[in-house]
Amino acid sequence: MMGVKNGGSRKRVPTAWGRLMWPVLLAVVLLCVGAVVVSGMAPGLFSVPRPSPSIPAWQQQPTQLSGSSALLPLDDKAPVPLTSEVSRLLDGTLKPDGAGNISGMVIDAITGKVLFDRDANANRIPASNMKLLTAVAALKALGPDARFTTKVLGSDNPSTVVLTGGGDVLLGASASDPSAILGRAGLASLAADTAAALAAAGVQGPITVKVDDSLFTGPALNPAWSLDDVAAGETAPLYSLALNSGRYSPGVQTGPRPQDSAMTTAQAFAEQLAAAGVMVSPGVERAKGLPTKVLATAESATVSEQVDLMLETSDNFLAEALGRMTAAASGKETTYDAATAAVRQRLGELGIATDSMQLADVSGLALENQVSARQFAEVVRAITSGPDPALRSALDGFPVAGLTGTLNDRYGDASTAGGAGLVRAKTGTLNTVIALSGYVVDADGRLLVFSFIGNGLDPGAAGNKVAMDRSASVLASCGCRG
Repeated sequence: MMGVKNGGSRKRVPTAWGRLMWPVLLAVVLLCVGAVVVSGMAPGLFSVPRPSPSIPAWQQQPTQLSGSSALLPLDDKAPVPLTSEVSRLLDGTLKPDGAGNISGMVIDAITGKVLFDRDANANRIPASNMKLLTAVAALKALGPDARFTTKVLGSDNPSTVVLTGGGDVLLGASASDPSAILGRAGLASLAADTAAALAAAGVQGPITVKVDDSLFTGPALNPAWSLDDVAAGETAPLYSLALNSGRYSPGVQTGPRPQDSAMTTAQAFAEQLAAAGVMVSPGVERAKGLPTKVLATAESATVSEQVDLMLETSDNFLAEALGRMTAAASGKETTYDAATAAVRQRLGELGIATDSMQLADVSGLALENQVSARQFAEVVRAITSGPDPALRSALDGFPVAGLTGTLNDRYGDASTAGGAGLVRAKTGTLNTVIALSGYVVDADGRLLVFSFIGNGLDPGAAGNKVAMDRSASVLASCGCRG
């Protein structure tokens, strides 16, 4: 069974169509998405009159890029699409390519009115759409501005230092980079600070490096995952610290991964400590340091930044780490089961029904996951226009059709190009599963949220992604007033 296909680097090269239209689409994205974010998507904040019904302003070619940081809000008087029209359009596009079926739901974000419902209450395998649930739970439990701290602690033996994981799996091998997400905390900087602390304390080498990865408990590998997916590098055994989101190199997104990221990270730290001028003993083992003896620390990127990276690139390893940290913040153990329980708890606090859900992981690799299109649509609505402003920080993580993340190479043909730059959605792909959940502003200026999930599909059938993309594009161009 093929696993979820993660995106590559955070800024991937657009398609040929995307490069040609980049100036236009950039302005469109800034105007459309910025309006959504600035307004907070609350009904009382909309005030601008509806544009001409022929070609809406945000779909016209701009004469210049806006230099203003203030973007106009959407129009609260914009008409809500007719259910009959939305259903008519989607019934013509949302069709599987061969075997299988596609369920779906479209909701008007502000009023909550259901505009399209096809088996939306039926449980489906959601693939990486699961990460939307994880994103919401992490933001609610941890807060968007929270950071994870990697520490170097001393021990009873002054010649021993203990690299201690704090949940940051986006460590970099080189110096800390304040402008980065992956690599915000760097081992070279951590080693330099440790060397300075040892020198100040008069500690002579050789220094023994140990590692404490005890923050995460339970099995390192989820038994619900296919070993073929693990062997293919879709994910890896999970520990509370890792380099490059559990990969050997930040630039290599496929292939084998370290099977013990904690030990791999500790060995890299020992090398950096030696490069900083410290005599280091060979070998690394597990141990615990003394909390009262902090030699050096390094802070991760914020939770909101990590959530954005997880959503944009569909990073399975990062999703599971965020799930464990969500469990810890929810007063639970830090196991895989506790992570799914914490996600379920936080969704319930948002008023989203979870009784019918079956959760086996928080990344979407497990085939045992069962979630409905209605639940995903409600999660997207909570992000775009729900009462908790902390969830708004997930908006930037949704891939932009034809431009970024896992939607970078889609929306380039004539049948889907109408949604390029306008649709923002999380993808999901397994061997017989295709999913797409996100939001879009339609041609009348109405914010719509949607979720489409296909199960039992013919593996590799190209028409299934096209059906999803065409359906989202239909919503983008919809002036569905009959």
